[in-house]
Amino acid sequence: MPEPLDLAKIILASASSRRHELLSYLITHFEISCADIDETPLKNELPENLVRRLAETKAETILCKNKDAIVIGADTIVTLGNEIFGKPENQNDSMNILNKLAGKRHIVMTCVAMRSKTKKISQVVNTEVDFTCLTKQQIQDYWQTGEPQDKAGSYAIQGIGGKFVSRINGSYSNVVGLPLVETQAMLTRMGINT
Repeated sequence: MPEPLDLAKIILASASSRRHELLSYLITHFEISCADIDETPLKNELPENLVRRLAETKAETILCKNKDAIVIGADTIVTLGNEIFGKPENQNDSMNILNKLAGKRHIVMTCVAMRSKTKKISQVVNTEVDFTCLTKQQIQDYWQTGEPQDKAGSYAIQGIGGKFVSRINGSYSNVVGLPLVETQAMLTRMGINT
């Protein structure tokens, strides 16, 4: 007799502690398995195409090793026009990113991709984020906190970086790394009770 879907093995293909926490608001039982993939953008790849490709590749990579599971892949990027900001490579990169975002509106895109042996769904969610103007000293001080070093766009809205955000339009949890409303609807479509 097949296992009910609400008891199916669910795997989150992400190393992000923020995604782990957000997903735990929706479902209690899931495993974590990180997909080690190359996240380099392809030449002339548009932001939405990149974030979708990365999330789907993460989910499919883990599904290949866990054929009977439902796998959730996600990826988040920050964009200003068609410029894509992932995690900063170093302090200079972080300062460059935050200088570009300062005083402007940018878009945070997260793609959530779910895969099983019988179903494939994915969705990109956009949130507009307005940043205040920042001084060089504020950016340097922020780097010293350690917070921006592993964050897309070099900031965390749920942490110290939240003080730079004057306004958001859209899903807050999307900016953190997993849009809750959309993810819950996708889990339902996959047959998972939330």
